[in-house]
This record gives sequence, structure tokens and C-alpha cells, in this order.
Amino acid sequence: MHRFRPQVHFDAGPPLPNTQPRLATYFHVHLVSDSTGETLNAMARAVCARFDNVLPIEHIYALVRSQRQLDRALGDIEEAPGIVLHTIVDPNLREALEEGCRRLDMPCIAALDPLVSALSRYLGASTTSRVGAHLRLDNDYFNRMDALNYAIGHDDGQGGQDLDQADVVLVGVSRTSKTPTCIYLAHRGIRAANVPLVPGRPLPERLFQLRNALVVGLTIAPDRLISIRRNRLLSLNENRESTYIDTDTVRDEIVQARRLYEKMGWPVIDVTRRSVEETAAAVLNLLHGGHGQVEVLG
Repeated sequence: MHRFRPQVHFDAGPPLPNTQPRLATYFHVHLVSDSTGETLNAMARAVCARFDNVLPIEHIYALVRSQRQLDRALGDIEEAPGIVLHTIVDPNLREALEEGCRRLDMPCIAALDPLVSALSRYLGASTTSRVGAHLRLDNDYFNRMDALNYAIGHDDGQGGQDLDQADVVLVGVSRTSKTPTCIYLAHRGIRAANVPLVPGRPLPERLFQLRNALVVGLTIAPDRLISIRRNRLLSLNENRESTYIDTDTVRDEIVQARRLYEKMGWPVIDVTRRSVEETAAAVLNLLHGGHGQVEVLG
């Protein structure tokens, strides 16, 4: 019989005066789903992020829909004791999983149960037992796929004559997370295009004629942008100095971009201290709140 035993790891780093070494706790998280496991994975990461110096080792078992698949998962779980989170709908498989975890003396948590129960009581409605019900091929699914195709086809200024079909257009200098933000928005069903601000290159005329799309300007602190660009060059095995990372040139790029945003009355999002998810959330807030002159600070 195995009990959950967190693995303790000393965080290597330069010693600080009068301080104890920081401890990082590694532990196994087993995510068992009868669907793709994306919901469960996102929930687990969101919860683990609430703890400092806690590093989960994720084991994902997706599309578990038979006893044989479940037995295989339980075998792996026994080899790496930890905590088990699941979204199993089938009552027989669910009971078998919970019984297996009791036998192994491991916590087994039905991740969606509290929310489903609360919503069921509020609505006065019973839940469906259909596996993967949230992934049915409905209009929302096809809208997301269409938005993803649009984002790919309108990345980095492509498809300039087709910008009026966008829900949102992101404008910014190089390396301000325009592309990943557009892809993230596409997964939310938002048709997003992006247009780069490149010194000496004119912007597409269509950009200034948009009536229905929200145009958002992205800005960033010069020092942060130089660091990102320098890392990009290193990843391409280019270590030469250039105007791409020259301090004065970069500052001028950002100043000119801000002047353009102000002139056009476009809302501005500072991405200096924002993740892609946070930038996308700020864009969604702007979409839901109107097209006024708004500045979303980092």
C-alpha cells in the first residue's frame, strides 16, 4: 500500500544572508478523464498555481472509457503515488476508480462535482451522463475553428484586404506577443488579425478604414522589449548587434507607435508584465465594453 509522500527539493541558487534555503515540493498529480482532459488539466494548474514552491508532476490519462484503460491508469498511479483528480462520468468506471484509489490509500477528487451539484440545485435540472458532452460539434466549435484559420491567415499583416472581417486587430512593434494573443483569442471564437509596425514599411490602408473591428495598440517597456528581442536573436544563433536591439531605435519605435495609437484613438494595452492569457483577457474586456479611448496598464 502506498501513501502520498511529497518529494522535497532544495531550490539551488545563490545563498542569501540570514535566510534558510527555499524548499520546493514536487508531487504527482494524476488527471483521469473520459474526454480530452483539457478542462481537468487547466483546473489542476490553476489550483497548483495558488501555492508557492509547489511543483506538480502531471500524469494525464485522457479518453479513459473502458475498464481496461482504467486498470492501466491505476497501475501507473500505483507506481507514482500522489493525488488523483478525475472527471469520469460513467458511474461504473467512476466507482472502480474511487475504489482503486481507496485500495491504494490515495486521495481521489471528482473535480467538477461541487460546481455541477451547485448548478444542478440552482437550475433544478439533472445532469447528462453523456461522455464528452461539452465537446459536441456545435456551432461554437466550428466558430472556433474558423477563427483559428482566420488568425493564421491574417498573421503578421497577411490578408490585409480582408481585415474588415476581423473582430479585433492587434497592432504593435515586433515581439509584443501579437501572434500568440491572436491564436489564444481564436480559441475563444474571436476572429483576430495582427499588423506589425515596421519602421519604413507603410501600414495597410484598410486598417484605417475599419468600421466594425476593434483595433488595439500593444505597447511595452523598451528594456523589456530589448531583452525579448535579444533572446529571439540568440535562439536564431544571431548574436550581432543591430538596430533591432539598439536602445535608441527601440525607444523611438515605441514612441512612434504610441503616437499612432493616440492619433487614431485606439485603446492601448501595456504587455510589459502581462502573460498572453492576461493580454487576451484585456482584449475581451475591451470587446465587451466598447471601443473608446482606453489604456490598460500592465
